[in-house]
Amino acid sequence: MTAFLRPTDPGYDDEVAGYNRLVAHRPELVMPARSVADVVEAVRAAAAAGLSLGVQATGHGPSVPADGVLVSTRHLRDVRVDPATRTVRVGAGARGHDLTAALVPRGLAPLGGSSPDVGVVGYHLGGGLPLLGRTFGYAADRVRALDVVTADGEPRTLTPDDDLFRAMLGCRGAFGVVTSLVTEALPLTSVIGGGLWFTGDGIEAAVRAYLRWTADVPSTVNSSVLLIRLPDLPVIPEPIRGRRIAHVRIAAVGGDDAVDLAPLRAVTPVLDTVAELPVARLSSIHDEPSVPVLFKARNALLGPLDDAAATVLLDHAESGAFLVELRHLGGALAEGRAVVGRRDADYVVYTGTALPDPSAQEAAAAAQASLHDALAPWGIGAITPAFLTGRHALDVAFSAADQAWLAKVKQAWDPEDLFRVAPFRVP
Repeated sequence: MTAFLRPTDPGYDDEVAGYNRLVAHRPELVMPARSVADVVEAVRAAAAAGLSLGVQATGHGPSVPADGVLVSTRHLRDVRVDPATRTVRVGAGARGHDLTAALVPRGLAPLGGSSPDVGVVGYHLGGGLPLLGRTFGYAADRVRALDVVTADGEPRTLTPDDDLFRAMLGCRGAFGVVTSLVTEALPLTSVIGGGLWFTGDGIEAAVRAYLRWTADVPSTVNSSVLLIRLPDLPVIPEPIRGRRIAHVRIAAVGGDDAVDLAPLRAVTPVLDTVAELPVARLSSIHDEPSVPVLFKARNALLGPLDDAAATVLLDHAESGAFLVELRHLGGALAEGRAVVGRRDADYVVYTGTALPDPSAQEAAAAAQASLHDALAPWGIGAITPAFLTGRHALDVAFSAADQAWLAKVKQAWDPEDLFRVAPFRVP
């Protein structure tokens, strides 16, 4: 049995540290779980002492600091593939690149997100918005089983027929500790993927062309556009080094004619890397940083966007004070069985600011709010759990019917609110 760690014990600081250092966990006890039995012990100990229980694998989507017991699941990294059924069992500490490494040699691909360093289980518990989501839906829709330790300290295996199973996927850990899950893999070996980079006057033309283009593309085409000022570093190609850019990211399923990029290429990108791409290199499309960060972020779901919306987006992104990503939704994301929040959006806008220290987060939040407030006329009044940071009430992400249902599930399975440091407050 693994021992608890206290703040003065060696290894405590390593276990509580996560990717986004905006939240600093200082729990009374940390369980560096290496088995289901360790998780059971942690849950029972927290419940007996009246302490809250939090869970962290990689810390990419922190909510509030854990102050009671924190279960660190980063050591549970087992990945087992069943090629016959095209399913895979994934431990709670496995990361996206672990899953990719296990599936690719078998001619399979995960339905993963933009970063290979995010924890697979945490990603699914936020719904899992994949790079190929318009084609294949949310990752949560393909989960077949969850191994969970509930608030009573009992390990259980849940299937899609169980209410608790459906509540877990999308609500970000408010109902129990997932120790592993079973999900489907895709029989896919390559996509048409890469990026188009625009600078100078091409930024505005590219954004407006992107909005017109996404209005008609088929669900086999997945894309986003990033507005950011890149640093002046030697590792960045010269045409975009140190410049404000619009980076259109593409991932299309099918052959060479899977996507018509002529409307975007007509704007004349300064770099164009779109070509056939092995699924092992899907994460290179976004190429997100892997080193720990101090990062303030926010998102909002939007409906159809027009030229006026493009003007708002461009005006607020021009300063380069924060990055702006607009990701195209719809397609297979609009339907599915998992309770992942609102499915009726056309886009999600994500903003983020790298901070020098935690004291800068209020100013960063205010700067980002100026864009979100200006885009409110095009919003649907909700956010996506997939990009969630911070602590939120259910009404920011779920329909009224889903809110009422989730509250009933919470009352049935966690009436004492053991998991009260989860990202969502469930009444």
